[in-house]
Amino acid sequence: MTHICFAALLLTAVLFAGCQPRRQYFPRTMPEQTVQIIRFDSALLSVRTDSADADIRALYSAYPEFMPVYLEQALGVAARDTAYLIDALPLFIHDTTYGFEHTNRFVLQTFSDMQPVQRELSTAFTRIAYLYPDIRVPQIYTFVSGFNASVLFLDNADMAVGLDMYLGSDYPYYNQVVYNYQKQTMRPSCLATDLVSAWLFATFPYAGAKSRLIDNMLYRGKLMYVCSTLIDLPPYEIMGYTREQWQWCERNERQVWNRIMDKRDLFKTEQLLLTSYLNDAPFTAEISQQAPPRIGTWIGWRIAESFMLHHPEVTLQQLIANHDAEAILRDSYYKP
Repeated sequence: MTHICFAALLLTAVLFAGCQPRRQYFPRTMPEQTVQIIRFDSALLSVRTDSADADIRALYSAYPEFMPVYLEQALGVAARDTAYLIDALPLFIHDTTYGFEHTNRFVLQTFSDMQPVQRELSTAFTRIAYLYPDIRVPQIYTFVSGFNASVLFLDNADMAVGLDMYLGSDYPYYNQVVYNYQKQTMRPSCLATDLVSAWLFATFPYAGAKSRLIDNMLYRGKLMYVCSTLIDLPPYEIMGYTREQWQWCERNERQVWNRIMDKRDLFKTEQLLLTSYLNDAPFTAEISQQAPPRIGTWIGWRIAESFMLHHPEVTLQQLIANHDAEAILRDSYYKP
C-alpha cells in the first residue's frame, strides 16, 4: 500500500477517539508491591568537613552498589579517588557560590516526607507486576547532584532520582542552569511519573524496523499511554504539560493532525524533523509557536488510546509488543 493510499484510508475513517469510556486494565485487588525508597541524599548531606574521611568511607560501606554510580554518573568523579573526595565533597555539600548548600537544605525540607511518592510508585509497580509478574521491582535511591542528573539506573535494575531536579518550577536557582520551558517538569509532582516512564522506556527500548516520524510517535505515544494507566494523575501531568498546554492540544488536535498530513511528515526520517516533533523545546516548531513541545508524542498517545478503545481484546502487553506503527494507526480509526 502506498503512502498516498494509506493516507486516504485514514481520512475516510469514521470512528473517533475518545467516544468511549476509558478502558480499565487492572482488577480492584492485586498482590501489592511496596517500592523501597533509600534516602542516600540524607546520608550524603550528613558528611562533615572535620570528619570527611570517615564519613565518606562509611558511605562506601553502607551503599557499595550505589556510591560508585552516584559519583561517576551524577557528579562526574572517579569512584576510587577518595583523596579527592575528602576535599571536594564537603565543598559541594556546603557550597554557597552556586547555591548548592541552599539547594541541599531545600531538598531535605521539600522531601522531608517521601510517603506520597512511595505510594504513587508502589501503585504503579503493583500494576506493572500484574502485567509482568517476572519483573524485579526496583529500589529507589535519592540523591542530590548539583543539577546534573534526574534519573539513573543501576546494573541490578534499581533506580535513583536526583531530588534537586524536582524542587518546583519557581525554584530560583533553576534560572542559572535551565531554560524557562524546562522548569515545567521540575516539580515534585513530576518525580514519580519520570521514574515510571524512565523504567518503561528502558525496559521496552525502541524496536521499530524503521525510524520514521510515525514509528517514533507511536513508540513514545504507546508508552506514555501505558504510563497513564499506571499512575493516577491527570493526563497533562503525565505528559509534563500545564493544564493549558493540554487544553490547547485538545482544541487544536484536528488542525495539528491535518498539518502533519498536509506536509506528509508521517513517513519522513530526517533527524531535525523528528527532534522538532518529539523532543523538549519551547514549542513544536513544525506546527506553530503556540504548539506545546513534544506534540508528536501527544498525537502518538491519542492514536494509541484510540486503538485500544476500538480493540478491547488487545492487552497492554500486546500493545507494547506491537511495533507495526502503520497497522496501529490504520486500525485505530484515528480521526480528530
